[in-house]
Amino acid sequence: MIKASFELLQPLNGQSFIVRKFDKLAFNAPYHFHPEYELTCILQGSGKRFVGSHMEDFEAGDLVLLGPNLPHCWKLETGGQNHDAASAIVIQFTAGFLGDEFFNRNELQHIKKLFEKSGCGVSFHSGMQAAAGQSLLTLSKEENSFRMLIGLLEVLQHLSSSGEYTLLDQNRVIAEPSLAEQERINPVFAYLVENFRKHVSLDVAAGIANMTTNAFCKYFKKITRKTFVETIIEYRLNYAIQQLVQTDKPISDIAFDSGFGDVSHFYKMFKIKMHLSPLNYRKKFMRALGAEEKKVVA
Repeated sequence: MIKASFELLQPLNGQSFIVRKFDKLAFNAPYHFHPEYELTCILQGSGKRFVGSHMEDFEAGDLVLLGPNLPHCWKLETGGQNHDAASAIVIQFTAGFLGDEFFNRNELQHIKKLFEKSGCGVSFHSGMQAAAGQSLLTLSKEENSFRMLIGLLEVLQHLSSSGEYTLLDQNRVIAEPSLAEQERINPVFAYLVENFRKHVSLDVAAGIANMTTNAFCKYFKKITRKTFVETIIEYRLNYAIQQLVQTDKPISDIAFDSGFGDVSHFYKMFKIKMHLSPLNYRKKFMRALGAEEKKVVA
């Protein structure tokens, strides 16, 4: 059984934080969590980003700050154009990597507030991605440990002063799971991440949480503010939307490939979420894309 795995991180050479550049092999990492904060910048590649109960497309430039013990993974699009060239810069550090009281100082109050938001996962918009991405690329090549530290603080300060961001798993704003709850629910999401396009069993999910099915359904909604079935459908629809706009596959094929066993049910769920049929959604997207391309040419 696949579970949300705990990752043990060890800085090298006595450094207080970790800066690493990864190739595509890192995108094979399972849905996992660790007590460190993590700032991830995608240099190349595209696919799906999973943060807590949130799933979203990602592409080159994607910039996300994750709080401690927030489960996550980035999955490359299978057969995508940039699959072989995928790479990322990842920075990881503990809350007290500069001392327990360091970020409580008045001069660093904006960074402290950013850390508080990161419990949901913070995705920064395109306006921040280019500048911060270049800074992180420079930081990953820096050999002087002091300049690395100053560079990290400058990046965090720059990010903390921006309003150009989106909170990802906003259910955590409502009810931040306790450590015990995280240990119980994270393996369930690991199961969903790996299996939502296949058959997903309520009995298996409840068994992972070591609960009866009735107790699990109530517990899952309490933690996520969604039912177990709603979460599965949301994952499947998000995947289907990506396939509609990035491929020319027949809609019936997309429905089955996304995990829906019945095309009519897929149409019904899609219209509830997007207020359009899958076909009309694809046509609308292509018209909008064509209009943008004309603007660029003009």
